[in-house]
Amino acid sequence: MSACSETKLATYAVKEAQTGQDGGGYKIGKPYQIQGVWYYPAEDYNYQETGVASWYGPDFHGKYTANGEIFDQNQVTAAHRTLPLPSFVRVTNLDNGRSLVVRVNDRGPFAHSRILDLSRRAAQLLGMEQQGTARVKVEIMADESRALAMRLKSKTDEPQVAAAPRETVQAETLPPPGSREQAKPIVNSAPPPPRQTVAEPDAQQLANQPVRTVAVKPTQMYIQAGAFQRYDNANRLSAALSGMGQTKITQVVTKGGTMFRVRMGPLPSLDAADALLEKVIASGYPEAKLVVD
Repeated sequence: MSACSETKLATYAVKEAQTGQDGGGYKIGKPYQIQGVWYYPAEDYNYQETGVASWYGPDFHGKYTANGEIFDQNQVTAAHRTLPLPSFVRVTNLDNGRSLVVRVNDRGPFAHSRILDLSRRAAQLLGMEQQGTARVKVEIMADESRALAMRLKSKTDEPQVAAAPRETVQAETLPPPGSREQAKPIVNSAPPPPRQTVAEPDAQQLANQPVRTVAVKPTQMYIQAGAFQRYDNANRLSAALSGMGQTKITQVVTKGGTMFRVRMGPLPSLDAADALLEKVIASGYPEAKLVVD
């Protein structure tokens, strides 16, 4: 109970620190710390993560979100710890296959083992309201989020100046000096076609969107204590954690190169995962997290 109250107070503090006065502008925010763990907000249009989501509602209904909007638990929204505010993500419930697009407009959750806090309505549509949590996959909607960011960033009182029109240009290759050859025209270089704009879903469209159902497979929960480019670093961490339970080093190829992950599990329940994660973080490994595979 004490830990829950501390987390809730910390959540209010973070939201107050990042809330603007413009009624819902575009925000990224500065790095912040909650219960010994640092979070670094940033634009990440390649974001994709699996983990555990929770939902929030009555305690925050009608209050400001971290970017200055008014939180409505009956809208399809969510809180994320580092993604730009606002942005769009697709959330898939890995327990039942339900999937929908959600608008991220708040900071949270700050329980170490959660990656997303959904509004009550979003939780209902995903079929997880009664359980309180669900294993989920979260993917940023890159095009829609970029379009939203550009629109909000461009809001200014200064007049916008239209770009000068571009005309078709024709070029010729000239013959060598003294030659009787005729100049040869090059294929016309026309201006590129206009860039396609991406429509941003509004609150009503999000609320009325059809909930997809996709195929899902059984998953397991692990505590990932760290990921390293050097095997010997992973091996040292594995040895240090061996007294807390069985550890395993797995190799994975990412965009950044080959990584060696140190994991513990699979865990039999969310309660067991929560307890082990807190123990690992308290032992001096704040980068540890709960993952779902």
